[in-house]
Amino acid sequence: MPELHFAEVLLRVVLAGVLGGAIGVEREIREREAGLRTHLLVAVGAALFTLVSAYGWHDFHFSNQSGVTYDPTRIAAQIVTGIGFLGAGAIIRQGLSVRGLTTAASLWVVAAIGIAAGAGYYTGAVITTVVVLVSLWPLRILAYRLIERIRPGERRLEVDLRANESPSILLHALESHGGAVRAFEVEDSQDRRRVVLDLRLEGYQPHSVTAALMRLEPVLGVRWTD
Repeated sequence: MPELHFAEVLLRVVLAGVLGGAIGVEREIREREAGLRTHLLVAVGAALFTLVSAYGWHDFHFSNQSGVTYDPTRIAAQIVTGIGFLGAGAIIRQGLSVRGLTTAASLWVVAAIGIAAGAGYYTGAVITTVVVLVSLWPLRILAYRLIERIRPGERRLEVDLRANESPSILLHALESHGGAVRAFEVEDSQDRRRVVLDLRLEGYQPHSVTAALMRLEPVLGVRWTD
């Protein structure tokens, strides 16, 4: 049974952490449910599971003659199933809207990157990380611009209100400025209430809507996310 030296183990675990952390930084910047630490830990954990599965049994003797065999992929294979439970925790349903699907998918891919790094398939791990980062950032912008041509005027707006404030004041202000609210979500924290709205602007510029909302006394902050 093959045995890895310390330097090789260190390289594989650190590489998994760096690649997983790179994807986690993007999620952290976007303020998603799982960020840098979560993605880094998933990648490192997947890499270690793979290392243990393939190289952690050198003190044991396996042979077909003795009837004692081992499958080096068995432990690693359970990562694919187990990561689904973690991904499900990142998915949030509020009313008719579902959030966190992209973050759940990124956790799933990060686990695969960790497995590849742990198995020594560095090329596949690096290439996959680059593809994921492109899909989460430049490709997202490109897709948004394409959708804007098909559905012009649709934007996503995040507004921070004082805790326990009703979002009805926002709906009234947006409708008075030509904004057609298609859906909204409410997220409560200890010191504020965040309202996320999908709306269509009818001939109004986002900066004028932002100025109108900031004049409202309960509003703490306004941000366009798409």
